[in-house]
Amino acid sequence: MPIGPGEQDVRKLQLTGGSTYTMSLPKPWILSNNLNARDGIRVDWRPTGELSLTPLDIIEDLKTVVKLNLDQIPIAALYDHLMGAYLSGVQEISVQSESPLTRNSRNDIRRFLRSTRGFEIGQETDSNVHLISLLNAGELPLHASLNRMYLLFSSMIRDIYDVLIGSDDDLISDFEEREREADGLHYLIERQVGSMLDSQHVARSLGLSRKEGVEHANLARSLERMMDHAHEMARLTLETTPRPRLKQDEYPLSLLPVCMEALKSLMINLRVHDPYQIEDARESLKAAQIALTEHEERLWSGRRQASRLLFEDRISESIRRICAYSRDFGEILLNMIAYDSIERQ
Repeated sequence: MPIGPGEQDVRKLQLTGGSTYTMSLPKPWILSNNLNARDGIRVDWRPTGELSLTPLDIIEDLKTVVKLNLDQIPIAALYDHLMGAYLSGVQEISVQSESPLTRNSRNDIRRFLRSTRGFEIGQETDSNVHLISLLNAGELPLHASLNRMYLLFSSMIRDIYDVLIGSDDDLISDFEEREREADGLHYLIERQVGSMLDSQHVARSLGLSRKEGVEHANLARSLERMMDHAHEMARLTLETTPRPRLKQDEYPLSLLPVCMEALKSLMINLRVHDPYQIEDARESLKAAQIALTEHEERLWSGRRQASRLLFEDRISESIRRICAYSRDFGEILLNMIAYDSIERQ
C-alpha cells in the first residue's frame, strides 16, 4: 500500500549485478516531486546513520515565504511575528493589509530591520511591504558571530570598569548601540541554527553537525544574557547622580577582571576543547560568585549611605550574574566535548 507524508514503510534491499544494492522509492513521493528517470537526488549520510534524500531541483529552487496579514493578527504583535519569521529561517516576509499600513506598523518594520541582519525592503506600497533576505544562512561561520559577540561584551565591560574608577562617561555613551549589535548577532545565530535543523545543506556549509549548531545557539544565548547585565551596569552607571566611585582593589570591582579572564579562557576553548582549562575557569567563576554573594550580604549588615549601598549592590549582582552565565557557557563547552567523544559502534 502506498505511503504518504508523515507515514513509514519498510523496504527491502535488492542485490543487483552481484555488487550493487538498490531499493525502490515510494511512487507518491516521486510524483509529488515531479521526478523522472535519471533525475538527480542528493543523498545525505547523517552522523546518526540515517540517510536523507532530497531532489536536486528542490535544493536549487526552494524559496520559503511568510505572509503576515495585519487584518488577522493583533497590530501590536507585528514585531514579534516578524522576529518569529526571521528566526524560523524564511527567505522572504510579506506584510499585507486591506487598508494602508499605519505609522506604528511601519515603525515596527523599521525596528525589525535594525534588530536583524541581512533583510532589506524589496518592494513597498501603501498596504504592502515585502522583505527579502540577502544573507545566505550558510555563509557566515557561527564561531565568527560568537567571537564578535564576545568582543562587544568584553569591550563594554572594560569601558564600564574604567568609568567606575574615574574615566570619562563618554566611554560607555554608546552602550545601547552595542547591545543592539550583540542582540542582532544572537538573532542571526538562532536563525542560522534553525536553518541547519531544516537543511543538511546549510549544516554542511557551516561545517557543523546539527547538535553542534544547537550548542552554538546556547553559547550565544549565554553571551546575550551577559550583555544584558553589561547594559544594565552601563545604564546604572550613567544614570546614578552623584555616582559613588568604587575602588578597583575592593569587592565587587576587584572580581570583575577575574570573571573576564575566566571567560576569555572559555572562549579560547571554543576551539581548543581542553576540559581541564574549562573546569579551572568554571571553578574560578564559582569562587567569584560565592565571594560576591557574601559581599552583598555584608553590605546590608553595615551602616552605609542608602544610595551608595543600593548602587554597589546592583553592580555586584550584575557581576555575579555574569559569572553565573559564564559558568553556563563552560558547561555547554563540556557538553560539546562529551558529544565529540561519543563512539557509534
